[in-house]
Amino acid sequence: MIENAETLVKQINHGVYVIGVGVGERQNAFTAAWVMQVSFDPLLLAISINPEHYSYQLMKESGVCTVNVLGREQYALAEHFGRSAPDKMAGFQWQQAETGAPVLSESLAYFDCQVSHYTDAGDHKIAVCKVVAAATLNQGRPLLYSQTGDMDGSSELYG
Repeated sequence: MIENAETLVKQINHGVYVIGVGVGERQNAFTAAWVMQVSFDPLLLAISINPEHYSYQLMKESGVCTVNVLGREQYALAEHFGRSAPDKMAGFQWQQAETGAPVLSESLAYFDCQVSHYTDAGDHKIAVCKVVAAATLNQGRPLLYSQTGDMDGSSELYG
């Protein structure tokens, strides 16, 4: 058994992101903290996603997504997109990426991605994604996972 796992894993620094997915008019976005670069050439990102969620179905169907980098003052956005709710994208400004995936206009930056492949990872799937475009949208410092406290409810998940 690992004592204080929920505290210890927050020592692994990584950011907090909103992942945009969609197929035509069916669009969704979710909060993710398990995102990392896994290759320089080609530029690849790995995204952990729960296969039980609606967003996973949209990602599988479309084969594309965006990784939108949140700023330190955007905790409320991380919290909002971390919930399951109907039409949770309403009330926010979105752009369309080159792939057609939604880009959160108020994010610091975004990466427009095509899914290369998936692999199993415990109770999640890892989507390995090729970055086809990226841009800075706003200035700021990124929000870190360690700054979100127990927003994700992870303290209840470690046994």
